[in-house]
Amino acid sequence: MPVDDAPAFVLRPPGDGDAEALYRIYASTRSAELAQVPWSEAEKSGFLREQFRCQCLDWERHYPDAERRLILVDGQAVGRLYVDRGPTEVRIIDIALLPTFRGRGIGGRLLRQVVDEAQVSGRTATIHVERGNPALRLYQRLGFQLREDKGVYLFLECPPRGASTPP
Repeated sequence: MPVDDAPAFVLRPPGDGDAEALYRIYASTRSAELAQVPWSEAEKSGFLREQFRCQCLDWERHYPDAERRLILVDGQAVGRLYVDRGPTEVRIIDIALLPTFRGRGIGGRLLRQVVDEAQVSGRTATIHVERGNPALRLYQRLGFQLREDKGVYLFLECPPRGASTPP
């Protein structure tokens, strides 16, 4: 589905009652990885909840001023978008959608908005992405380029128009 045909969605800050929705969104991003592990569902859930808790604490420590948004479709939390805006960089900390909402244009529209914001303000948009993430193709279509190979993760950037990127 082209980005322009994305279902209608709204963004709002997460509230006190959104912890479980945020957890479900996070857990959905790890399901393929954990499908390979011979753990019980209870063990997987415990592991995911601890990883989610650690991720939240880490991002709060490293990005205390980041904008955190839930992505809602028809009032249902279907994803999250976390963005940190600095003087020279607009860092996409995370964009995640529930599986049934992936590939429907929502992520592309949101990413385009963040890239456009960075471009207009003369800043570089950046994101870390796992090497095997299917969304890597989307990032490349939007103009993101490899800045640094960090092993499991690739650090991508979309510099402002006219800016040169280091080799």
